[in-house]
Amino acid sequence: MLLRLLPLTLLLSSCVFVVASDDGHDHEHDKQRSVTYVLFDGQTTTGWRGYKQQHCPPGWQVVDGALTRVGEAGDLVSLNEYTDFVLELDWQIAPGGNSGIMFRVTEDHDAPWQTGPEYQILDNAAHKDGLDPRTSAGANYAMHAPSADVTRPAGQWNHTKIVVQGAHVEHWLNGTKVVEYELWSDDWQRRVEGCKWKDHPDYGRRKSGHLVLQDHGDRVAYREIRVRTL
Repeated sequence: MLLRLLPLTLLLSSCVFVVASDDGHDHEHDKQRSVTYVLFDGQTTTGWRGYKQQHCPPGWQVVDGALTRVGEAGDLVSLNEYTDFVLELDWQIAPGGNSGIMFRVTEDHDAPWQTGPEYQILDNAAHKDGLDPRTSAGANYAMHAPSADVTRPAGQWNHTKIVVQGAHVEHWLNGTKVVEYELWSDDWQRRVEGCKWKDHPDYGRRKSGHLVLQDHGDRVAYREIRVRTL
């Protein structure tokens, strides 16, 4: 299937480009159900702002075509909220670095992790969190460990896909599905009650919310950020 960028199509409410499918057929019903948004144009920070802020903090800059945490900044929040979606992006972590991607985040609390589940971004080889599979790269942080360590070394690009549809969530890393779980299930609730989330009643409860790129104090870069609504 070929993808073409609609000429100068920019959603003013979200500041993201819309990508439509063009395979020579008319799939109006599918187009109504599924739209892909480019959340990073490779040149500007348009489409993102700081958590509980109006603008993108200066600690996030575009470096060599990637949205990069270069200094103290705080977490980044997508302008739009998403319910059911497929998020795909590339990420590169510094040696010993830590970051994360959160979804269905609201700004009702002091930090985004109090509402949004987190896909862990990590240098497994050099960060202490890599010693526990539940906090290693690709994990549903502190909840579900990845089935395998398929990360590439720090400084190399990794590809992530996150599928969220209703209660169903999938974590993909470099083409491998490494985590799969059901929000609000009995198993999920037992895991919540067995870790720090037990003290945060809004964690993972929202059915719609922002996407978040975490500033955990380390240099991390993101590129090719796209979300397809379901």
